[in-house]
Amino acid sequence: MTCQFVADHDVDATGLLCPLPVLKARRCLQHMTSGQVLRVLASDPAAVVDIPHFCQQSGHHLLHSETAGSTTAYFIRCG
Repeated sequence: MTCQFVADHDVDATGLLCPLPVLKARRCLQHMTSGQVLRVLASDPAAVVDIPHFCQQSGHHLLHSETAGSTTAYFIRCG
C-alpha cells in the first residue's frame, strides 16, 4: 500500500474481529501526541464502519483509508 501520509505509529490488527481493531487503535492513540498519525491495518469488514465512527466520537480525524486485497489501512490523526 502506498499513501501520501507518513505514520508515526502502526497498529497491525489484521485477522482481528470487532471490537479489537478499534480497541488496539484507541490504546495506541492514548500514548500519542496531538497531530501525530497512526496507521491501523485491519481486515475485519466491520472496521470500515467502526473506525470512522470511533474517530468521530473520540475527537480524532480519519485522514485517509485505502484497501489492498482484504486489508485496509486507516490513517488517523490524533486529536
